[in-house]
Amino acid sequence: MTRTKRTPAGDALTDCILELFRANSLLLTAGDRLVAQLGLTSARWQILGAIVSAERPEPVAWLARNLGANRQNVQRIVNDLERDGLVAFETNPHHRRAQLVVLTGKGQQTFDAALRLQAPWVNGLADGLSVKEIETAHRVVTALRDRLEGNDEE
Repeated sequence: MTRTKRTPAGDALTDCILELFRANSLLLTAGDRLVAQLGLTSARWQILGAIVSAERPEPVAWLARNLGANRQNVQRIVNDLERDGLVAFETNPHHRRAQLVVLTGKGQQTFDAALRLQAPWVNGLADGLSVKEIETAHRVVTALRDRLEGNDEE
């Protein structure tokens, strides 16, 4: 059986990807613990963040696209958030069936509370790492995401 050999860069990237998988799992667990007292999970918090960071109210499909997530999963979580009074649906003037998702006052308060919990936590994680190291890691992860999305210009 002939096996294609990885380049040194391919080996290094494989090691990095495996660490990213492990880190992702640990980040989701830590995020769940961090915001559990607010009635959130990492997934709910992430969707609230996507709503907050959007320039204008968006339908679920756009939120899912921006998160790189499955629309059906985002819809299920948005429905749960709506049931809990954290988001509401508004009529979309551009599409009858694709309602817009907006944060309620309770949703904004909950998101703000999550950010207050996140600041000391993330500052502790960053302790001992230089801004330059973090920015380099960010560039690498962004480049990988762009290539996986087919957005690289190379």
